[in-house]
Amino acid sequence: MKRQDSCPAGDDRCPHLADAQRLREEIKHLAAMVRTDELTGLFNFRYFNQALSLEMERTRRSGQPTCLIMLDLDHFKDINDLHGHEAGNIVLGHVSHIIQKAIRRLDIPCRYGGEEFTIILPDTTLKQGARFANRLRLIIENSPIDAGDSRFGVEASFGVDVYKRGDQSGEKEFVEKVDGFLYLAKQEGRNRVCHG
Repeated sequence: MKRQDSCPAGDDRCPHLADAQRLREEIKHLAAMVRTDELTGLFNFRYFNQALSLEMERTRRSGQPTCLIMLDLDHFKDINDLHGHEAGNIVLGHVSHIIQKAIRRLDIPCRYGGEEFTIILPDTTLKQGARFANRLRLIIENSPIDAGDSRFGVEASFGVDVYKRGDQSGEKEFVEKVDGFLYLAKQEGRNRVCHG
């Protein structure tokens, strides 16, 4: 078996070995960039769609449920208006960090767009997912943000549902259903978790 840092042709004096290693690293870096949101470090919308499709397929085959959480930061426009867009970016980074610390290694955190995030929780029931969402909501609510001269809090609304073996919906319908629960959380006063 060839080592990663040896010449593919077997010539240890290969003049192109350094270039090949550099290109290998660049490819690895580009692959990460294609699936990662630059501002938050979470997976991006494109990766979310791929991952959700795979997890739903896993559910259809294994019977293990896939939970989906959608969360939206409450009154985010007010934060941008009052404190500036840089403060808004700090908030997005802050919440992303909270999400990354709260999830399991197998969970898939994504920036869905704007101030909206999704978390795919493989092998997770609705009850477990709703409990996790509520815990995450409380952590966000109780983690003030320092943005230059300002210190303020942020809250989030959550929609949660689960995809189980036998469910007939596709990815789009599943996301729309969870998004409907998120919308309900906003309608019912924000800073809450709504689920099926």
